[in-house]
Amino acid sequence: MDQLDGRLIDLFAADPRVGVLEASRRLGVARGTVQARLDKLTAAGVITGWGPDLSPEALGFPVTAFLTLEIRQETSQGGHDAVGAHLAGIAEVLEAHTITGAGDMWARVVARSNADLQRVIDRVLEHPAIVRSSTVIALATQVPYRVRPLARTVTR
Repeated sequence: MDQLDGRLIDLFAADPRVGVLEASRRLGVARGTVQARLDKLTAAGVITGWGPDLSPEALGFPVTAFLTLEIRQETSQGGHDAVGAHLAGIAEVLEAHTITGAGDMWARVVARSNADLQRVIDRVLEHPAIVRSSTVIALATQVPYRVRPLARTVTR
C-alpha cells in the first residue's frame, strides 16, 4: 500500500457511496487508476466488503457481552470447529475467536437486555463440547472496532 491507497481507503470509508468517477475527481487521479487500485486492494484482501456498517444498539440489542468459553478437548465432540459452527448459527454471536490463555474461545455477543443475555448464553452453552463459560458485560465502548489507523501505518 502507498499513500494513494491510503487516501482512497479514507475517502471510501468516509463516503462509501462516492463512486469511482467522483473519487478520481477528489483525489486528482484518473478514473482507471481508482478502479485499478480498488480492484488490487480487494484482490489482496485489504478491502473485505462494501456493505453498510450496522449498529446492534439501533437494531434493539443494546447489551454487549464477551464470553470466554472452555472447550472439551475430546475429538468426539468436534472441538473448536464444531463449536464455531454452533456459534455461527446464533444470530446474537457477532464474532468468535480461538484464543490462548484462560479459556479456549472468545465470543462477542449482543442481547436485548441483561435478562435476555441469559437466553443467549444458554443457547451458546447448548453445545456439548463447551464445558463452561465466563461472561463480562461491556459498560461502554471506548474504542470501537477499527482498522483504518492501522492501514495508515502501512502507507507511511
